[in-house]
Amino acid sequence: MSLASADRANEERGEPAARTTLISPRPLSPGPSSTAGTNSATTPRLFPDCGRRRRRVRNDVSVSCGPRKCNSNLVGARIPRGKVLTTARGSSTGELEGHASSRLPPQPCSWGQSSDLLSRIDLDELMKKDEPPLDFPDTLEGFEYAFNEKGQLRHIKTGEPFVFNYREDLHRWNQKRYEALGEIITKYVYDLLEKDCNLKKIFIPVDATESEPKSFIFMSEDALTNPQKLMVLIHGSGVVRAGQWARKLIINEDLDSGTQIPFIKRAMDEGYGVIVLNPNENCIEVEKPKTHVQSSSDSSDEPVEKRERKDKVSKETKKRRDFYEKYRNPQREKEMMQLYIRENGSPEEHTVYVWDHFIAKSAAENVFFVAHSYGGLAFVELMIQREADVKSKVTAVALTDSVHNVWHQEAGKTIREWMRENCCNWVSSSEPLDTSVESMLPDCPRVSAGTDRHELTSWKSLPSIFRFFTEASEAKTSSLRLAGTRRSHRLKPEEL
Repeated sequence: MSLASADRANEERGEPAARTTLISPRPLSPGPSSTAGTNSATTPRLFPDCGRRRRRVRNDVSVSCGPRKCNSNLVGARIPRGKVLTTARGSSTGELEGHASSRLPPQPCSWGQSSDLLSRIDLDELMKKDEPPLDFPDTLEGFEYAFNEKGQLRHIKTGEPFVFNYREDLHRWNQKRYEALGEIITKYVYDLLEKDCNLKKIFIPVDATESEPKSFIFMSEDALTNPQKLMVLIHGSGVVRAGQWARKLIINEDLDSGTQIPFIKRAMDEGYGVIVLNPNENCIEVEKPKTHVQSSSDSSDEPVEKRERKDKVSKETKKRRDFYEKYRNPQREKEMMQLYIRENGSPEEHTVYVWDHFIAKSAAENVFFVAHSYGGLAFVELMIQREADVKSKVTAVALTDSVHNVWHQEAGKTIREWMRENCCNWVSSSEPLDTSVESMLPDCPRVSAGTDRHELTSWKSLPSIFRFFTEASEAKTSSLRLAGTRRSHRLKPEEL
């Protein structure tokens, strides 16, 4: 039976058509050298009956052959998703080279071929067409966005929310645009902290010289003098800065959910002093100075001809490297270097520094921490380094989806016991707010923040956190009164 007849018979019975052997360096023909067990008489040629009809190959690739010869390049062939297939231009037998079942090794593309291909590309025109200049506005008005009365970022003309894919298929440009907007948002929040929340910007290190790199934190007027309560806010890692929980929420949701401003305003209304940490502001970036590299051949004793050959090869190599770098990254940005801020080179260092120079010196009888994500890890590190001071001054700690780990951070038993009594972690969960969540770590209770989105845990748990602080403060006051009563009963009348 012929292959075509077999295919038709199988299709009538609802079975798939006979599969065709595709890969062979040359058309197969019967002979004594055929592999044992293979019926060469029924093995078809790759493209039988070329020019007269369309032939189905392997049930998934449809190939049309020309009327005169069968050196099909497979251009325009229907290729199903998930199949590995490359065209075999110039193949005299039309093999499907590069198919998943092929045993032929892939043919590498030589430098000369790729260089010749790229040399025909007008890179300047390509850059203009594929990626506009990375020059973005430095104000919200320049971006044509503004925050409305609900604290939502909206387009000034259309009223629509922020659109990330402003230009289709230009992900790098869209990302750079988003980052430029994010820097404006950071400055906008700083202004809100000073103007709307009446916080002061305090530069650190406190003894910094005029020329050295500096960071800053924000404090209320009574942060160090309030005798009753002080609240300290620590955000997580990443691009966020002082006053923010999540930049993504600020841009796509609103200011209330994405910033610490609701915490700050409620704390001040309830009589707290406030300190806002800035743990991600660890360094400043400056442009890297260009260094002139002197050619080693200048001082060499090699013959002039040999030096010239080496210099020619070196220049050609550099030319090729620069060519490909320009093609890969058309708008090469300035090379930057980081200058770290003294004693504030990491979130952990920053937290300890602010504790030593500000929080520990405050007059507040009760200090409370709100620490989100990596901020929780920074607080645990503070406890490890300043355990006795923290225990004597801190009344309660609210963690929101904290990423701390008492085992990895090697927190001692006494720290873990204190955290069980004085800390609570509101974690991302689909359970209702304040529902108990099982913990694998022996450190502090975990309850649901009422959302399964990590970045929203602080905002969603705000009312529960303030209630937790009030209860902790009242419990501490009651404990102190009880201890004072017991002490007075033990004293003799003449000692009262």
